[in-house]
Order: sequence, then structure tokens, then C-alpha cells
Amino acid sequence: MIEEILPTCIASAEEFHDPPHVALFAEEEAVVAGAVEKRRREFATGRHCARTALAVLGLPPAPVLRGERGAPRWPDGIVGSITHCDGYRAAAAARGRDVLTVGLDAEPDQPLPDLVLGAVSVPAERAMLRALEVAAPGTSWDRLLFSAKESVYKAWFPLTGRWLGFTDAVVTVSPADGTFEARLLVAGAEAGGRPLTSFAGRWLARNGLLVTAVTAVTAGIA
Repeated sequence: MIEEILPTCIASAEEFHDPPHVALFAEEEAVVAGAVEKRRREFATGRHCARTALAVLGLPPAPVLRGERGAPRWPDGIVGSITHCDGYRAAAAARGRDVLTVGLDAEPDQPLPDLVLGAVSVPAERAMLRALEVAAPGTSWDRLLFSAKESVYKAWFPLTGRWLGFTDAVVTVSPADGTFEARLLVAGAEAGGRPLTSFAGRWLARNGLLVTAVTAVTAGIA
């Protein structure tokens, strides 16, 4: 699934089940030493996907540890993202000379829990969701909005090292072509020496899952 919404210069891997006996590096084992079994499995499969993507790029196996705010720490010169939800794990990686940043998110295609939408959206987005529910029923558009914002944050943070709240970006979803745009409401961020004003993304709904991806080579660098 995930490769369908990523540029060809980005390597990716995904799993719909946790493979047995996934080996972790000792440093990675330490990260989840006290975690419950579910968390250990999703972490291990996510790292398995990450190493599969890195292998596509010709890199040897290496630990992918947690950095600031939990963001994965990729090998030097590599950008990437990892995501997981029930029934799905995925990772993407690319060379920094080709891609500025990438953010992935996966969610179940189910409505958000009560009260969550009001906390993660702005009025214009809620109006958009109401229109989408009428024009294109069958997709949990509120959850897709949430997923898109998660992907935006995962792309934003490695570039800026700064927090981005859910209401710091306004997302517009296009149901016709599986794309979305995130207009950033915060000033002062730069990428590649130029103002960072927006991100472009793609999404896919299939098999009870929603997956979103934000990538930036030149998109969003105004």
C-alpha cells in the first residue's frame, strides 16, 4: 500500500502481521525493555520494516533508535519515517540528497473517538469534513484528517526541531485524486534556507486502513 503514495526515490516496506522472531539490536532492545508485549511487537516490526527499506537503499543493517520526541534516529544522510496501527506497520527511508523529509501515518478507517475532532481541527476543517461526508461517504474523513496531521508533524519535526500543534496547520483533503495540502500557520520555519509554508501529501484508504504520507523535495518550500 504505502509505496503507492510515495515517490519512487523513497524506499519503503510494510507488514500486516508481526513476523515471528524479529531480531533487534541490543540498543533497540533496551528501548522497549519495560514495554508491554504489544508495544514490543509493533516496535520490532517497525524496525524490521525500517531495515528492509534501508537495505533497498544499499545500507547495511543498523539500529534505529529513538531520538528527540520519539522521532527515529536514522543513519547519517538518511531521512525516514515509521508508523504502526492495529494490523499494519510501515517504514520509509530516502537519501537526504534526494528528499528533504518524509512523514508517514497509518490509522484504522474508523471514526475518531468522541471529543477528539474538536481538539485536533479548526472550524474550516470541520466544515470540509461535513461536506466530504455528504459528497463521498464511506471513508472516515475525520480520522483521515487526523492521520494527515500526524504525517505533517513527522515531516515537520526533523526539519525544524520544533513542536507543531494539531491546530498549527490547516489541511485540505482532495477526495478525487487522493491528495491533501497542509498550510502551516506558524512563521519562522525554514528548510533548505527557504521559508517553509506548506506540505503536500497523499492518502489511500484500503482494507479498513487509512495511510497518509507527506514528502518534501521542493513541495512546500515557497
